[in-house]
Amino acid sequence: MAAGPARSRRIFLNHLDSYCGRNIGEYLSRCVVGASLESVEEEEEDENNSASEVSIGSKEGVYQVVGTLSKPENAKPPFAEEAYAVSSRDELLSHLLECEIVLYNITEDANQVEEATWAASALHKEIEHFTTPKLFILISTIMTWAKSKPPDPEDPEIPFTEDDYRKRKSHPNFEDHINAEKLIIKLGKTNKRKFFTYVVASGHQYGSGEGVLHYFFKISWLSETPAIPVFGVGNNFIPTIHVLDLAAVLQNIADHRPKSHYILAVDASMHTLQELIKCISKNVGPGKTEKIPKENAFLSKELTQMHLDMLLVNLRMESMFLKEIFNIKWVAQAGLVENIEQIVKEYKQSRGLLPLKVYIHGPPGVGKSTVAEEICKHYKLHHIKINNVISETIANLEKAVASKDSDSVGEEEEVDEEEEGKNVEDAQELLDAIKESMEQNAGHPDDQYVVKFVKDKLKSMPCRNQGYVLDGFPGTYDQAQDLFHLETEDEDIKGKIPKYDKLITPEFVFSLTASDEFLINRIINLPERIVAGTHYTQDRFLQSLNLFRELNTDDKTVLNYFDELEVHPLFIDVAKFEDPENRFVVKQIIKEMGEPQNYGLTDEEKENLERKAAEERLVKEAEEKAEQQRIEAEERAERLANWEEWNKHREEVKRQEQELLEAQALPLRNYLMKNVMPTLMQGINECCRIRPDDPVDFLAEYLFKNSPDIE
Repeated sequence: MAAGPARSRRIFLNHLDSYCGRNIGEYLSRCVVGASLESVEEEEEDENNSASEVSIGSKEGVYQVVGTLSKPENAKPPFAEEAYAVSSRDELLSHLLECEIVLYNITEDANQVEEATWAASALHKEIEHFTTPKLFILISTIMTWAKSKPPDPEDPEIPFTEDDYRKRKSHPNFEDHINAEKLIIKLGKTNKRKFFTYVVASGHQYGSGEGVLHYFFKISWLSETPAIPVFGVGNNFIPTIHVLDLAAVLQNIADHRPKSHYILAVDASMHTLQELIKCISKNVGPGKTEKIPKENAFLSKELTQMHLDMLLVNLRMESMFLKEIFNIKWVAQAGLVENIEQIVKEYKQSRGLLPLKVYIHGPPGVGKSTVAEEICKHYKLHHIKINNVISETIANLEKAVASKDSDSVGEEEEVDEEEEGKNVEDAQELLDAIKESMEQNAGHPDDQYVVKFVKDKLKSMPCRNQGYVLDGFPGTYDQAQDLFHLETEDEDIKGKIPKYDKLITPEFVFSLTASDEFLINRIINLPERIVAGTHYTQDRFLQSLNLFRELNTDDKTVLNYFDELEVHPLFIDVAKFEDPENRFVVKQIIKEMGEPQNYGLTDEEKENLERKAAEERLVKEAEEKAEQQRIEAEERAERLANWEEWNKHREEVKRQEQELLEAQALPLRNYLMKNVMPTLMQGINECCRIRPDDPVDFLAEYLFKNSPDIE
């Protein structure tokens, strides 16, 4: 035991936001300085106390982690004291000098090799100004051993150890890495009291979200391929280490300061690429693998040249220091294959890949299938429709029986012949029983078979990975109990909540409700092409609706079963939305379920969606423009028609006014012709004869004197 509380130490780590940096930084931030110096027994005794002390928030005696980010715009990880956005080498050096321990990880980003060598060289130049000794650890990769000759050519199974590091020969693409290793070792020999340097050759890291093996975990989890690819023959041995065990190695180096300055960080496993991928496929994916040419690996956008080099390495390695000197509480000492259940759990938790399990309940015609399809599309879940499950299961059984005479077992899937024959016999027996049951029940198998089919479907890897939406099944309390009941031998645990299989039981239950009148009107208004061949015909629909009402009026309904499990249903009244497509219902369900818990959209899917949105936007704009042009043309035609009508109306008004004026002027004309015009003509003739100086005055005087109306 240490004599007293240790002093805190400041650790610099590059790329705190990378896979390796995040896990190592978080691990070290929880470690007490000098904890690995304790014996295993003492460590186990003090484990709970130490953990509680650190978790309370006391920073005394723990490693204080600071460092840089791979992307400056990324947020500072919670475990880090500080994250630097370095703008110059001088600024970076000032931060390095503030730390007692400097870790540089070059296993993920080859561009960090040059920065790591500069950092070590710059610190080396400042040795005389060190107030406290400094420790520099380079986290390198076993790829600097990739082309090494076997220790014993006559026995290729003898592994490499740290003692062979001077004979190591690098992969051609990792020459900069081995040069960096040599420089770091050299710089540590100048002043061993003030500047300690170590090189850790790390095996390929896995666990807590996965590193180079993430590609295989992802395609297995997505379940989009029938078999997971193995590049090449697959018999190459790959040294590996859990990323938290690598962090423990770094902790031990910081505490122990071993004499050897070159350390292999690998677990005790000796697994080939095929064994690793087969294990991943079996526990996350379809359970099958297929060998493909190495060249085909370059077709994947997610695998870089560095990834491919690492996956094709062939090395047997064993670390003596980790076994003999260091005090490591291993997470996965035996390797990935032996600890796959824990590794898969870490992978799903760290990536947030949690299955969403949903049950949609409701009467026929309420829109369960429409809602289920939209939910599956939004969350990338599997739509469990009972008829599809039955037909799919029968097809698989028939396929299994039909293949009994053919050699369908490949090299990757070696199965014992007796076991295979027994499986075929079981499939044939089950198939016969199902067909007999369907003949006796008008084409429908018994509930016992349906429940078995659905249970097997829910336990399939795709449903366990992404989740599912159960569309209307189970429909009764007994069906739900048979489907979700957990069959265990332990009957001692008794409580109000029935025992159920949490692996397959829904966590969301939505009951869509509507009145009979609403449902009947909806079905009546459906097009004939949709109704044809379904149970939505008048007689069958009413029969199905009555059966549903009968099954959901008793005390023991399927919703009561979920209430007993404390998975309380959410009731949604479909009628109040007045939406035939149930879009508002889907929105309400999405709001209740929250964000998707999967990988989200791939770059290709995002590109397709953006292109589709752009196309829809262009189509919408074109339609709006065409509609606007149509409206303008109609308005123009209407204006022109109105103008012509107005002109016709105006001409008619003018004509009528003219006729009216003429009609009104006729009496006056007659009066003038009778009483005025004769006298006026005489006056004009007289004016012409006399020719007065003022003809107008003369004519007026003449009319006044000779007018017949004037006496």
